[in-house]
Amino acid sequence: MKIAIITSGFFPVIDGVTITGYSRVKELSRQGHQVIVFCPDYSQIPQIYPQWADYTGEIFPGVKVVNLPSTSFFVEFERNVAWWGHRQLEAELAAFKPDIIHVDEPERLFVGFWRIPGLRYAHQQKIPCIGFFRTNFIEYLADFFALPKPILLFLQWLVKQLILYVYNAYDLTLVTSKITVTKIKKLGIKNTHYDNFLGLELDRFHNLQPQSNFFQEKYNLPKLDNKIKLIFVGRLTPEKGWKFTLDNLPKIANSIDVEKVAFLVVGDGELREQINQVMKDNIPHFHLFGRVQPEQVPELLANSSFHVTTSEKETRGLTILEAFAAGITVIAPNAEGVVESIDSGDNGFLYQPGDIDDFILKLKTLIEDRELCEQMGLNGKLSIENQYTWDATVKRLLAVWQQQIDSKK
Repeated sequence: MKIAIITSGFFPVIDGVTITGYSRVKELSRQGHQVIVFCPDYSQIPQIYPQWADYTGEIFPGVKVVNLPSTSFFVEFERNVAWWGHRQLEAELAAFKPDIIHVDEPERLFVGFWRIPGLRYAHQQKIPCIGFFRTNFIEYLADFFALPKPILLFLQWLVKQLILYVYNAYDLTLVTSKITVTKIKKLGIKNTHYDNFLGLELDRFHNLQPQSNFFQEKYNLPKLDNKIKLIFVGRLTPEKGWKFTLDNLPKIANSIDVEKVAFLVVGDGELREQINQVMKDNIPHFHLFGRVQPEQVPELLANSSFHVTTSEKETRGLTILEAFAAGITVIAPNAEGVVESIDSGDNGFLYQPGDIDDFILKLKTLIEDRELCEQMGLNGKLSIENQYTWDATVKRLLAVWQQQIDSKK
């Protein structure tokens, strides 16, 4: 199969969209398919992504990555396609002659191109063009824009109209969360298709065990190895629930034995300095790792005690699944797609969103009951076993793509 993928982001950016996108094309290459990937150009910010050139051109057999002209997207480390890159996109599509076009986060790409990505070429060539719903941008608006309520509601209405216009123009909208598919159907997206399209490179997590003196030997942080380690992995941006965490950090610190506990934060974003300062003011054993390479994440998770997220807006939550694969349990809010992975009290804890007392209760339980914490980590590992291999995930995706291709004949 010849597949064109247009995506809002790709490596070296590290987030759920890029990690899954990279692993997907790696598996497509292994299975012998031809793929062309279009993504923003990151060469203009080499100070943030010095390794950008490693992820362009022929990155795997049969897989070519094409970087389209890009502009800044709200923050320095984010890029989006530029409108003048659309001509290059269509020229490359015409040369490649794909059987299908798959678009990740098309609403974000629309804002860059000012047109529905991939659709015109698909219509001209009578091939399918499908979108993948990854991010609920309507709910993110309140996190990024401090606006009076009437203006915010109007902005949310405008974004809703954009989302409906874009997704309903495609042949199909793929969704990997049952909760999200119900929500976007109510929103008015009519062409939804749910399946488990999320995968993990499980071989990176096989046989991982906590290592003695891991943080001393790998990161020169000897004071962390004998602590109970809470780890967050993700973007340091408002939609990840940081307001709840930072506002309540003094109460959290006063409710636990902070000398026993280390707080580890892995990621980068616009809130980095604020998080660093507030954490240091309240937590004696805190370390901000910043942006790390994906291959470092499994060992960091496996050598931590449990993973914590306060994000209430995850369509599924890749880091939850990565924590389970690494053998550690999680705490997360009882909201959105993460609840599809967590059986509270068995493989993790769900706390009531916005309820700091419930959060602290669950936090203290895992800190104080090490046997329970370890058992829940084992249960988490068992709960995802054989469910998220990229081989199975890509086969499901290929079946959907083939069905769409056949429907155009």
